[in-house]
Amino acid sequence: MRSAIANPIRQRQPWLRWSWAPGDDHPMITALAVVGVAVAMLMAVFGLPPVDVHGPLHYLGIMDPLCGGTRAARYTMLGEWRQAWRYNPLGIVAVLGSAALVGRCLIGAITGRWLTATIAWTPRRVRLVVVVVVVLLALLEVRQQLLVHLLTTTG
Repeated sequence: MRSAIANPIRQRQPWLRWSWAPGDDHPMITALAVVGVAVAMLMAVFGLPPVDVHGPLHYLGIMDPLCGGTRAARYTMLGEWRQAWRYNPLGIVAVLGSAALVGRCLIGAITGRWLTATIAWTPRRVRLVVVVVVVLLALLEVRQQLLVHLLTTTG
């Protein structure tokens, strides 16, 4: 005979688990971070790139969530956080995240132990992350569109 309470309590997995690995489990992400920090450093020293990196919609006054990211990355490297935030908050996140990954790379190269993050994905968590990312990108799109005058001027 079955008990009236047939639902056992499910053990929830933590979203994120940290561990040390003998090698870099994410070499492409590490390489991208190193290149990103190097480019941001070059922009801090030499200024913005001499080539136009805007998409075609930019010239029609339609901003995308990445608009202002180059200037934001440069200002972040210069320590001008307010200006970086003004142009695009993602620039700050990208530079700081890349710098953290470069730090991880240096520690891994020196010690031979690489800090690794493992995300425990479930279908529900995937849906939640997709919804959160879409909402945040939509809000950033609106924010960037409201700053069209700032983002279409050189600076």
